Amino acid sequence: MRADEAGKLADLYGTEVYRFCLRLSGSRPDGEDLYQQTFLRLLEMQAVPDWNRNPRAFLFSVAHGIWRNLRRKQMRRERIAPEISAEEPGFVISASVDTEEQVLVRMREADIRHAVQNLPDRYRLPVILFYTFGLKTEDIAVVLKVPSGTVKSRLHKGRALIRQRLEEIGYEQPERV
Repeated sequence: MRADEAGKLADLYGTEVYRFCLRLSGSRPDGEDLYQQTFLRLLEMQAVPDWNRNPRAFLFSVAHGIWRNLRRKQMRRERIAPEISAEEPGFVISASVDTEEQVLVRMREADIRHAVQNLPDRYRLPVILFYTFGLKTEDIAVVLKVPSGTVKSRLHKGRALIRQRLEEIGYEQPERV
């Protein structure tokens, strides 16, 4: 791919790809590395972007492929030499004065983010792509290289696992009207 084409893709979809990379990796430094690797891979590729199809899904697919390969390498390394990781700090409320409702909303959002992050990858990725980036199930199928029906079933199972996790920590299931 030519540099001007990659630059145009970065201008149009760079922010969304960056957010996707952050969500995949779970940390800012790893997300930034993944973002850079995605656009470097685009420059190395011989493919020309098809502007009539969904270039955003193509970018997500490239980022997902790189991330999947990195995870595979990491899993292999950890089997050989396990690494001890420091625990993440808990939820911290800022020093600014908030109303009780604002604090509760932030805590609920943190619980939902935590529930999504703890999903297995096969459910987490479709949920993130669908709800965070607004991709259609057909586009998610392209990104993950699975059939559209598989994406739908993984979304259903992912929502069920999130609901189960939230009920375990005390959220009640809303009544259906």
